[in-house]
Amino acid sequence: MTSLDSARGARSSKGRTRPFFWEEAVQDWQATRADGRRPEFSEYVARNLKALREGVGREAGTVASMRTVHRVLLVDGGPDRLPASYVAEHYALTLFGLHQHAASDPVHQAGIGLGTACLRLRRSESLTQASVERRLIAAATAQDLHELAQHLQRLMPFLRQAGIGMDYTRLFQELTGWDGPERNRVLRAWGLQYTDPGKPEGDRAGEEPAPYWAAFDPGSRDAAAELAALRSGTGREAGTVAAMWPFHRTRMASEWRDRGSLTRDLKAEHVALTLFARHQQTHAGRMHLPKASPGTAAGQLARKTAAGGEGKSAAASLERRFGVLLTSADFDELAAHLRSLVPLLNRAGVGLDYDLLHSALRVWDDPRRPDAASRLRQQWDRDFHRAATS
Repeated sequence: MTSLDSARGARSSKGRTRPFFWEEAVQDWQATRADGRRPEFSEYVARNLKALREGVGREAGTVASMRTVHRVLLVDGGPDRLPASYVAEHYALTLFGLHQHAASDPVHQAGIGLGTACLRLRRSESLTQASVERRLIAAATAQDLHELAQHLQRLMPFLRQAGIGMDYTRLFQELTGWDGPERNRVLRAWGLQYTDPGKPEGDRAGEEPAPYWAAFDPGSRDAAAELAALRSGTGREAGTVAAMWPFHRTRMASEWRDRGSLTRDLKAEHVALTLFARHQQTHAGRMHLPKASPGTAAGQLARKTAAGGEGKSAAASLERRFGVLLTSADFDELAAHLRSLVPLLNRAGVGLDYDLLHSALRVWDDPRRPDAASRLRQQWDRDFHRAATS
C-alpha cells in the first residue's frame, strides 16, 4: 500500500474508520446550526483544538493529548519508524489547530488548495503580493516535510486573519507525498492554483492574459531578478519551479489546476519562458520580435556570421545546425536544440518571436495535429534561406 493509499484509507467509510478530525469539526459546527443554535464548536472540538496547538513544533507521536485525534491507524508490531501518512497527519492537525484558533467559522473548506488560499490572500490585500509570494515560494522550496511544516505554520495566522479557509484533507494527502515522487505534482498544483488568471471582466471579457515576454519591460527595476528566476527553470519540469510561478499565464480548467496537470500548454510556456530569459539577458532592448520565426532568426544570424570575421564556413556550420533542429522528432528534442540556438542569438543581438515559438512548441508532436511539425519545418526552412540571403 502506498502512502497516498494509506491517506485515503483514513477517510470515513462504512464502519471502517472515522472522518479526519478537521472534517469532524466542520460536522460538529454545522450540527449546532442545524439545531437552530448559534453555530459554535462543541467542548469536544474545542478541547482537541487546544491539544493540536500543543503539538506545534513537537515530534509526531510524542504528544499524548493528540493521540486520540489521529485517524491514521498504527499497526501493532509494525516498524519502529512511523509511517509517512501518520507524520503527515500530525503536521496537518497542528496546522489546522493554528488556523482554526480563534476563528469563528470552520477553516477546513473542501476544494480549496494551498495555492488557491494564497491567491485569495493576495487578492484580500491583507499582505502585499510580494509578501504572499515570498511565503508561498519559501514553502514550495522546502527540502523536507519538517521544513515545509515550519513555513506553513508561519502562513496560517495570515489566512486566519483574512478569513480564508483551506482543504485539510487535500493538504494531508499532499504532505504525505511531499518526500516522494508526488512532490512535483503537488508543486504544480500549488503553482497553477496561485497563478489562476480568472475570467476577464467588462471590456476585457474573452481576452487572454498577455504572456510575460510580450509585456516585459527591459527598463524595469525588477527585470534582472525576474529573468534570473526564469532561467532557474531551465531543464526543470514545467510548473515545479516556484520562482517561475508569478510569470505563468497559462489558462486551463480549474479541475486540471487542482490536479497539477502537466499539459502541453504549460510545458510549452515553461520552455518559452526559460528561453526568453536566456535570450533577453544583458540586452537593453526587447528580444521578443514579432514575426521573427526561428527560421528567420537563424537566417539573420547566419548572414551576420558570414559577413563577420567567422566567414562562410561558420555560416554553413550554423545552417547544418539549424537543419538538425528541423529534424526534431518531439517536443523534448526541439526544446534541446532551441536551448543551443538561443545563446547564439543572444550574443548576436538577433530577436525572435516568442509567441510563434510558444505555439510551435505546443503543437510540434501533438497527435491531434499530425501535420503541424511538417508545416513548421517547411516554413522555417523557407524563412531561414530568405533571411540568410536577403
